[in-house]
This record gives sequence, C-alpha cells and structure tokens, in this order.
Amino acid sequence: MSKQEQMDKIQAMVNNIKYTMMTTRTHEDHLHSCPMNTTETSIGAKEIWFIGHSPSETVDNINNNPEVNLAYVSQDDKSYLSVTGRAELVEDREKLDELWSMTYNAYFEQGKEDPKVQLIKVVPHGAEYWENGNAIASAVKMTAAAVTDTAIEKSLGENFSIDL
Repeated sequence: MSKQEQMDKIQAMVNNIKYTMMTTRTHEDHLHSCPMNTTETSIGAKEIWFIGHSPSETVDNINNNPEVNLAYVSQDDKSYLSVTGRAELVEDREKLDELWSMTYNAYFEQGKEDPKVQLIKVVPHGAEYWENGNAIASAVKMTAAAVTDTAIEKSLGENFSIDL
C-alpha cells in the first residue's frame, strides 16, 4: 500500500468517527485522556481540529507539554487508529467561524462568543492503523492456532505505521 493510500485510509477513518480520546500529560507526568469531537481533519495538510474549553485540564496539559495522542475506534470495532502529534492552542476567529456548528451552543453559554471557547489544532507526526479481518475467518484461525499450539497467522487483518 502506498503512503498516499495509507493517508487516505487514515483520513477516511477519522472523517467517519465522531469522537476520539485525546491523551495528554499532566504536570505530574501522568497520562490523562478525555473524549474530544474531531471537527475537521486534513491529514495531508497535517491538521486535526478540535473545539475545547479553557480553562480545562486538557488545555493546561497542552500548555505544559503539547505532545498528544489521539485514539480512534470504528463503530464496528474492527478498525483502530493511534495518531501522535503536537497540539497547539489557537486563537483564530475565521477558523472558529469555519468550524462552529450549532451543536456547540449546548456546551458554551454564550455560543462562539463565549470566552471559554478554545481552538485546538493537532499537527500529526505519526499514526498506526489496525484493521481486523473477517470475524469468522479470524475466529477459525485463532481456534486452529490454539488447538495446534502455533502462533496466529499475520493475515488476521491489516496493520501499518506511517510518518506524517
């Protein structure tokens, strides 16, 4: 699979999944994860956008250490994606106007004029993708491996890592 095909697969997956778990590092160097709604993604342009709250633990953690991980799981639990990147806290009125939807009014009392609105851009620098194969075929291969005391075939699904 070419690098462009891998990027296209990652782009399609992120576009089809509403939420990700964003993991940051706390001031005590512990990991902290929270669900975030991905508002816009361009893997080719190296941009994944979110609208968050400030102040919040996530924003504080990004200020302290901008390295983040984004974990995506497809609704059918057959595809998984881990994206590593650097988060930026962005003040850009035009971008906020572009990304805003009425849904966010439920989270911010003053809509997009709320001073708590915080744009977060993640610049991805790597990703790893896993996709399970056919569930029945995988179950048969796993059973055969268990009965014969051999390792599971690598043909259970697809996996690749990519530098972005």
